[in-house]
Amino acid sequence: MPRQQQPAERPAARSAARPVRRRSYDQFDATARALDSVGDRWTLLIVRELLGGPRRYTDLHADLPGVSTDVLASRLKDMEQSGLALRRKLPPPSAASVYELTERGHGLLPVLAALAEWGVPALAERRPTDAVRAHWFALPLLGALTGLTREGVLEVRLDEGEFHLHVGLRAGGGAGFMLPGAEAYGAVYGYGPADRPDALVVLGAEVCLELAQGGATLTEAVKDGRVEVLGDGPLAAELRGE
Repeated sequence: MPRQQQPAERPAARSAARPVRRRSYDQFDATARALDSVGDRWTLLIVRELLGGPRRYTDLHADLPGVSTDVLASRLKDMEQSGLALRRKLPPPSAASVYELTERGHGLLPVLAALAEWGVPALAERRPTDAVRAHWFALPLLGALTGLTREGVLEVRLDEGEFHLHVGLRAGGGAGFMLPGAEAYGAVYGYGPADRPDALVVLGAEVCLELAQGGATLTEAVKDGRVEVLGDGPLAAELRGE
């Protein structure tokens, strides 16, 4: 009777004990070290989404069209290991888990803001294959609103949808990039309409990008009728140039 052949050991079983080392530039340089953490495709776009606050995996996947589930899961795991994001369960009765940025992850806000400013000129023409979400205009628009002195929650309404953000000067003279109730490294913008906005602006995506590029000021766009400002408070009055 022939001997029964023993099943071959699966490669996964042999490699399970060896942690996979992430690719590195192996350069003793701050830029190279930073790119070790955020240089992979999709990572900075995940950070962009999480700047709007904690998000479920399904929400991230829905707002990152083109990313596969495997790649998204891998990037989120890498971000957890790099200390950029964490995963936590929401309190009962919800059983969902969400991802959110850590303080170190939120420190990428100036990087994303600079990239948005640098990239705005490339949006002169929307390609037929381009996906779009309203909240993707939040970071470019924030740069155009940093001179406001009245603080409050501003709702922005585009044809593509709505988002809201906190604008105006905060204590210490810095620009207000946090939503009310957020921690020191909380949400930069919010998805959808605000519960109780201090002002509402209605404008087109093209005007939003023009403001982000400095092609016009908000006051100029309001005066020529391309931006509509709704509200009666101090923030709305400043947005109208009153």
